[in-house]
Amino acid sequence: MERVIFDSDLYIDWIEAGRHDELLLARPFVRFMSTVVLLELQAGALAPAAAQAVSDLYGTFRRAGRLLAPSAHTFWEAGSVLRTLQQRQGFDLRRRFRLVNDSLIALSSRQIGATVLTRNARDFRLIQQIVPFSLTIVP
Repeated sequence: MERVIFDSDLYIDWIEAGRHDELLLARPFVRFMSTVVLLELQAGALAPAAAQAVSDLYGTFRRAGRLLAPSAHTFWEAGSVLRTLQQRQGFDLRRRFRLVNDSLIALSSRQIGATVLTRNARDFRLIQQIVPFSLTIVP
C-alpha cells in the first residue's frame, strides 16, 4: 500500500469544511503525520472545535506510531534546498517562511518513501526542481 503524508492545507479543508473525506479517510493508504504539518495545524487551530480535531489527529497518529519527525540530515538537506532556491529564484525566506516547513515536509517524505499530497502546487513543485520526491497535487 502507498505511504502518504497529507499537507496541512488538506487537513484544514477537512476540519473547516469537511472536504477531502474520501481522500483522507477512505482511500487505502498507509497514512503518516508529519510533525511539521502537526505544528502548522496546532498553531492555526484557534476555534475550540478545530483544536479538538487537531488533538484527535495527534492522538490517532501517535497511538499508531505514525508520526514522522524530520531527522538531523533532513534539516541539513532542507537548508541546502532553501539556499538553492534563494540563489536561483531570489527568494527572501523572511517573506516565504512557509517554504521552510514545506521543504521539511517534502524531504521527510523521502525518508520513508511516502508521497506528499497537497493543493500547494507552487511551493512543492519549486522544491521538487531541486530535490526529487513523490508529489500528488490535489484539486
